[in-house]
Amino acid sequence: MVASALSPETLQKFRNNFYADPKNILAQNVCTRVDPLEVCLNRKQLEETQHVFTYKIENEGKPITNQKNSGRCWIFASLNVVRIPFVKQYNLDEFEFSQGYLFFWDKIERCNYFLNNIVKTARRGEEVDGRLVSFLLHDPTCDGGQWDMIVNLINRHGLVPKKCFPESYSCESSMRMNAVLKSKLREYTKVLRDLISEGARDVDLHSKIEQQMAEVYRIVGICLGIPPETITWEYYDKSKQYNCVGPVTPLDFYLKYVKPYFNVDDKVCLVTDPRPTNSYGRAYTVDCLGNVVGGRPIVYNNQPVELLMKLAAESIKTQEPVWFGCEVSKRFAGKQGIEDLKVHDYKLVFGVDVTLGMTKADRLLYGESMMTHAMAFTAVSVDAEGNPVKFRVENSWGDERGEKGYLIMTSDWFKEFVFEVVVDRKFVPKDVLDVFQQEPIVLPAWDPMGTLAH
Repeated sequence: MVASALSPETLQKFRNNFYADPKNILAQNVCTRVDPLEVCLNRKQLEETQHVFTYKIENEGKPITNQKNSGRCWIFASLNVVRIPFVKQYNLDEFEFSQGYLFFWDKIERCNYFLNNIVKTARRGEEVDGRLVSFLLHDPTCDGGQWDMIVNLINRHGLVPKKCFPESYSCESSMRMNAVLKSKLREYTKVLRDLISEGARDVDLHSKIEQQMAEVYRIVGICLGIPPETITWEYYDKSKQYNCVGPVTPLDFYLKYVKPYFNVDDKVCLVTDPRPTNSYGRAYTVDCLGNVVGGRPIVYNNQPVELLMKLAAESIKTQEPVWFGCEVSKRFAGKQGIEDLKVHDYKLVFGVDVTLGMTKADRLLYGESMMTHAMAFTAVSVDAEGNPVKFRVENSWGDERGEKGYLIMTSDWFKEFVFEVVVDRKFVPKDVLDVFQQEPIVLPAWDPMGTLAH
């Protein structure tokens, strides 16, 4: 095909056509002065949206959490889910698990995992400027994560109340710390690859990684603080009764005081990936994706979106919240907290539709869609046939957006932009659970099914 340049005549035609339609001039006058997305807001959808639900978890956690300027949504969503049965059991009015505690250990474990991946890829003969190593070096340590990574952290390091390990500046704004870590990890990558090219033994590589990780530990410890080895947690319950737990290790705190009411090993992650290359009823993983060496691998059980929605609703009906991953920014009215395919009328303003011109599968294939955010479902409404029509969503962006921090999501939005849910295995049919016994098909490291962890 001959390259198609834009001639002056063509550009003049575009200009004439634009100004020939008065609606374009009106839209231009408005959108050059305010946020175009606000102009696209469909007022009728705002009028018809109400935060009232058929089934709602009774004891939603308080306070609404806030991840601030960090990518820790997966940690916040996970701890928000764990919190609900915990506060019910211990009769608490307000409570938070320490997000900073898991963030500390994820940084340590993730850096070690990265360095081991560098050795593994070098042993596989991957070139430093090849696509895989280039992808790994693009963002050597990030804030994002997946459910299986939470399981690894909790089973290895336990949990602590936020009062016992509060937030730090770099927890709430991680960019500066991450910049230091990324620089060092790229430097360490060169050192390790040079050693391998010189024929270094495994024992020498292990020794070098340990030296490098000692520096990483120091950097992270300076920025985040170092978690205590034991904690003592004092609190008042709703009856104003004094209670004291400890001294106890963080791992024992989870095993003795949390696990009986929320066992992370009882939960399973189901995804929906409709791309024709990735069949339903199959297990998948992503190359080089994880956070703990020797820990639980990231496994995706691929199922139709209708099953994910059905199991999420069943879980909520029995008072169990649901962790999920989605692409939060599409068709999302942020201030109002509404995720609805009809909440923005792009065609009215621009004369074209946006995003929905492709199928969910095509959006994944062409880079238009990916998992970007994790949150939790805490309520659902159903129609006369029992089909879900809308969900209540607990977010981690503070209480100024939506309904005091809660969002509302329609079932149609769920089908288009939700990609995974975590539910208790007791809700999952046996044939679906059996998929976890398969040897996972390995997707490339840059696959969109892995983006929530980046």
